[in-house]
Amino acid sequence: MTVSFEQPDSQSQVVDTKNQCELVLDGGFMVPNNSGGFDAPDINAFGHTFRDYEIESERQKQVEEFYKMNHINQTYDFVKRMREEYKKLDKLEMSIWECCELLNEVVDDSDPDLDEPQIQHLLQTAEAIRKDYPNEDWLHLTALIHDLGKVLLLPKFGELPQWAVVGDTHPLGCAFDESIVHNKYFKENPDSNNPAYQTKNGIYPQGCGLDNVMISWGHDDYMYLVAKENGTTLPQAGLFIVRYHSFYPLHRAGAYKHLMNEEDVENLKWLQIFNKYDLYSKSKVRVDVEEVKPYYLSLIEKYFPEKLRW
Repeated sequence: MTVSFEQPDSQSQVVDTKNQCELVLDGGFMVPNNSGGFDAPDINAFGHTFRDYEIESERQKQVEEFYKMNHINQTYDFVKRMREEYKKLDKLEMSIWECCELLNEVVDDSDPDLDEPQIQHLLQTAEAIRKDYPNEDWLHLTALIHDLGKVLLLPKFGELPQWAVVGDTHPLGCAFDESIVHNKYFKENPDSNNPAYQTKNGIYPQGCGLDNVMISWGHDDYMYLVAKENGTTLPQAGLFIVRYHSFYPLHRAGAYKHLMNEEDVENLKWLQIFNKYDLYSKSKVRVDVEEVKPYYLSLIEKYFPEKLRW
């Protein structure tokens, strides 16, 4: 395929325990208010603070150039085309683990914190969550699969450019929030010339729900489509994490909350738990893939079909 680029129940209840309060969400999953046992490091793999886009370095220059291209080319019409094309799931058939192994070929140019092969990031995230939340196996698997959509960078999947696959995501069809990294480059985006897109709500009713919002295209939305269309039994919170884990303006800066519905609000609590592990577990210390593989294969068998359409 050749792509042409022209440019849980929403109610929660409080349960008292000896040492903490917990939120009980749909499906019986409990979200502790405490931060868990994971000890987040102070610096990333390059010796800098995490998600610092201002430090002068060759890596940072590469990241800024990435966001320039992303912000100029991610338009409402572009995202609509990508969703229509990739929802066909006609690229190939393979298992979840086969896709994990493909990520050995991928490095994310948008990430200022890491330049390791992606499969290590998946396992580092999953293992850190598994340690703190041993009973939430769906969350371990969600961590393993959350970045699998980055295979869009590979020839078999259309070999999309980095700006169309990775990086932070944001809504289209409404005003670009100032919290979006390298916001200055949106002035060159064609959508900036559309008056209908320049207000806070833009084309969306307040509280419409994120399902009804056009979010910039990338690996998040693609993997969500793959999981949903192949009939995964992961809970809605897991699918929400997969789809919006790069939506940093929302879960880090609190932007665009006016577009959320009640279900989004509940699922966001799980995403904010997940986010700490996704961001701060990035490390040069590698996970022994063969040692943990049997456990994750058992989770894949539980929540996914043997082969998926991609």
